[in-house]
Amino acid sequence: MKITMLGTGAALPDPDRGQSAILLTLDDDTHYLFDCGEGATRQMVRANVDPAKVGFVFLTHLHHDHICDYPYFVISSWMLNKTGAPLVLGPKGTRHFVDHLFENGAYHTDYQARSAYPVRQANLEAMRPEVREVSPGPVFDDGRVRISVDWVEHIPRDVCECFGVRVEAEGKVIAFSGDTAPCEAMVRLAQDADLLIHECTFPESFIAHRAKTGVGTYAHTSPTDLGIIASRAGVKSLVATHFGHFDSTSPVIKRAAAKHLPVELMGPHLMDEIVADIRKNYTGPLRLAHDLMRIDL
Repeated sequence: MKITMLGTGAALPDPDRGQSAILLTLDDDTHYLFDCGEGATRQMVRANVDPAKVGFVFLTHLHHDHICDYPYFVISSWMLNKTGAPLVLGPKGTRHFVDHLFENGAYHTDYQARSAYPVRQANLEAMRPEVREVSPGPVFDDGRVRISVDWVEHIPRDVCECFGVRVEAEGKVIAFSGDTAPCEAMVRLAQDADLLIHECTFPESFIAHRAKTGVGTYAHTSPTDLGIIASRAGVKSLVATHFGHFDSTSPVIKRAAAKHLPVELMGPHLMDEIVADIRKNYTGPLRLAHDLMRIDL
C-alpha cells in the first residue's frame, strides 16, 4: 500500500502546504481519504489519482481545515463521471454539514445547472453522499480495510466530536491522530502500529510563547509529547504533520500570524527544533510531512 500526504498544513492559507488530507491506496488501487482540507482534490490529480475513483472519505472532525474541500471533491468527482453515491464517515454533525451543501444547500444553483445535462442527470447519485455518523469502536470493514476510531481531545465534545483513527489493511496498521492534545486514546489507537501519522502543530518555543502571552487556545500535541506517545505505543515509524505555519517565510502568513505567534522566530529552521524535541523520547524512524510525500508500506 501507499500513503500520500495530500495536505500537511493547518488552518491558515499557506503557499507551501495544503490543509489536512491523507490518501491511503491499496495494492489493488482502492483509495481511502482521511480528511479533506483545502487543496485535497487538486493534490489527488497531482498525485495521478482520479478523484472519481475515491469512494470513501473519513472526516476526523468538522474544523474547516479538515473539511472545506469536501464539496469541491464531490462536485469534481461528479464532473469526472463518478458512479454511485460517495460514502462519508465522520462525527456527529457530519449529516448536517453534508445536507447543507448540494441539492438543498450552498451549491444548489451549481447542482441545478449541471444536472440539466443528460449525462449528469443520469448520475445524480454521485451528488447524494451516503453519510454515516460514527461512535468510538469499529466503524468500517469492507473486507480490504478495517477502521476503528476513538474520541481524542481537541475541542469540547459538545461543540464537536474529534476522532483518532486506526486502520488495518494488507497486514499493516496505520494510525492517524486528526487534531488532538496528548491523550491515552491515541496511545491505544497507535499500539504497535507500522505507521503513526500524528499532528505536531507548533514547536515547543511557540507553545511557550502562546502560554506566556495567553493568546489563543492550545489543544494540540507538542513535539516532546509526540515523542512520548510514539514511544509508549511502540510504533515502528512516525510521521509528524499538520504544521501550523511556523516554518513559513510568507509575508502574508507572518502578518496574519502576528497576533498569536512570535513571527520573528518563524522559518524552516524550526523543523530542526521539532526533530530534536521528538527525539528526546522516540528513537525510531521519523519523517516530517510535506505535501505529496509518498510513504510505501
